[in-house]
Amino acid sequence: MSRIGKRAIPVPAKVTVTIDGQAVTVKGPKGELSRVLPEGVVISQADSAVTVSPASESRRSRERHGLCRTLVANMIEGVTNGYQKRLEIQGVGYRAQVQGTKLNMSLGYSHPVIFEPPEGIQFAVENNTNVIVSGIDKEVVGNIAAKIRDARPPEPYKGKGVRYAGEYVRRKAGKAGKK
Repeated sequence: MSRIGKRAIPVPAKVTVTIDGQAVTVKGPKGELSRVLPEGVVISQADSAVTVSPASESRRSRERHGLCRTLVANMIEGVTNGYQKRLEIQGVGYRAQVQGTKLNMSLGYSHPVIFEPPEGIQFAVENNTNVIVSGIDKEVVGNIAAKIRDARPPEPYKGKGVRYAGEYVRRKAGKAGKK
C-alpha cells in the first residue's frame, strides 16, 4: 500500500473542499479547482483533513491510491499558495517580454515566438532573460513551462536556449580542428 496515500491531507482554514462521489472541488483565496478522480479510490473528509483510501485491495485501486492523494493535495496547495516555474534564456540576442498577457520571445528564429496563456496562467519576465510561469494548477503550470522550453531547448555545444532555473546542461566538446 502507498505510504504517501496513507497520510491525511490537512485543509487550511481559508480553503473549502467539496466531495461529490469521485468529483472533488477545492475553493481557496487564489481560486477554484475541480477534478474527477478515477474509480477505485474513496475520498472522505473529517474535521479539517481529507483522506484518500483504496476502495478494494485490487492492484488498480492500490496503484491509484497515492496518485489521487497527491492530486488532491496539489489542488489544496494551489488554491492556497499557487505554483510557479522559473525558466532562464541563454544566448546572444535571446530575450523575452510580456505584451499584454502574451509572452513574446526572440530565440534566434526569423520570427518571434509568442505564447498565449491559458486561463489561470500568468507570465512575468525579469531582466529580459528570466521567465516566470505562475498559476494555481500545478499540471498546467508545468505543461506551459515545458512548451516554452520546447521552443528552443538548450543545446549541448554552447548551452544556448531555454532551460529551467537550476537545470544542468551537459556540455560537449566541439570538433577538433585540422592540424
